[in-house]
Amino acid sequence: MYYIVDSDKSFEQACEDLESSVIHNDFSVLHVHDLGKTLRAKGITFTPKCKVFEVCNPHHAANVMSADMRLNMVLPCRISVYTDQDKTKIGLVKPVQMFSALSDNPSLLKIFEEVETSTIQMIEQAR
Repeated sequence: MYYIVDSDKSFEQACEDLESSVIHNDFSVLHVHDLGKTLRAKGITFTPKCKVFEVCNPHHAANVMSADMRLNMVLPCRISVYTDQDKTKIGLVKPVQMFSALSDNPSLLKIFEEVETSTIQMIEQAR
């Protein structure tokens, strides 16, 4: 259900490259949550770095919500860059499995597949 790759890049470089890749693939970065920084700001001891990128292709999002409005609760898609034992990783929950578990509308499968192909490509380009 997960797609996670190791990167030889620094955490910061992987984040920059992911953002560029998202734009290159006709998606937008709607927001970046710096979870590690947020936890540390709350006084929690948390050493890993973790940024979650909310990414969206507006055409796909509109089509998905037009077919099944409940899916707004799992939009936009999220791609994470994080460190685990000082190694940089980039990953996501695969859209086809996630969305298919939440909606049985067969007309959406093609969209889910296109989104999954695009988001995996973004990760590979940023890797």
